[in-house]
Amino acid sequence: MAAPWDEWPAAPAIRLKEIEMLKVEHASVYFAASDGRRVHALDRVSLDIPDKGFVVALGASGCGKSTLLNAIGGFLPLSDGTITLDGRPVTRPGADRGVVFQKDTLLPWKNVLDNVALGLKFAGIGRAERRERAEALLHLVGLADFASAFPYELSGGMRQRVGIARALAPDPDILLMDEPFGALDSLTREQMQELLVSIWHRTGKSIFFITHSIEEALFLGTQVIVMSPRPGRIVARFDLDFVKTFAKDRNAGAVKSSLEFAALREEIRGILHTSEDLRSAA
Repeated sequence: MAAPWDEWPAAPAIRLKEIEMLKVEHASVYFAASDGRRVHALDRVSLDIPDKGFVVALGASGCGKSTLLNAIGGFLPLSDGTITLDGRPVTRPGADRGVVFQKDTLLPWKNVLDNVALGLKFAGIGRAERRERAEALLHLVGLADFASAFPYELSGGMRQRVGIARALAPDPDILLMDEPFGALDSLTREQMQELLVSIWHRTGKSIFFITHSIEEALFLGTQVIVMSPRPGRIVARFDLDFVKTFAKDRNAGAVKSSLEFAALREEIRGILHTSEDLRSAA
């Protein structure tokens, strides 16, 4: 079966650039709760995201996945530890990190093209270049025919495609994705996963993606980290080739029905259930 993007116009060339690595070292985060308690959200997490890597963080609600992503994005300061990108400390948001959230944050009064180009406008890029880059990215995500449409005219999956294009517009070193497909129906979610693999393969961007879904994590990640309930720690790491196999063969069914995929799915399920049991017993 042809992949969904096979029917779309070929995307104009997307400029590739290499990064050294995003490094998270011994990262810990504490929050002050409303009742005065000190909440330990993230505990001594260390993680490398290499150039062109696709790293997926997997775990139950409250395991610190979003906390880690927000710290990498520069939205949340660490209580301890460091985060660097290309050797530069990450202390605040920046154009070198694009972010896609679960709920799109499109501006309803702007059309699709202007939503994609919004960050470029804030960066002072001229109108002609903004339009050219936004149009190239709309080709990439399969929405070239919807440039003049408004967000209310789009489906949930289409809105998320606009969000991905907007995050890519400033040409970030790494794309941070906070459960972007969690609210989609199962069929659209699978199509978006396949589209994301195509985008990753074409652009060579590094991606840090978080999810609750074991199958989604295994299908997408070149590395999957499994996180424990609060305080969030990395309890297992898996280096995987499923996404590379799909990028080459474009047969998602064959990947997900393989014996290796099924065995890893059950192994990770066991790790997650054990972590929850230990938390309940504590």
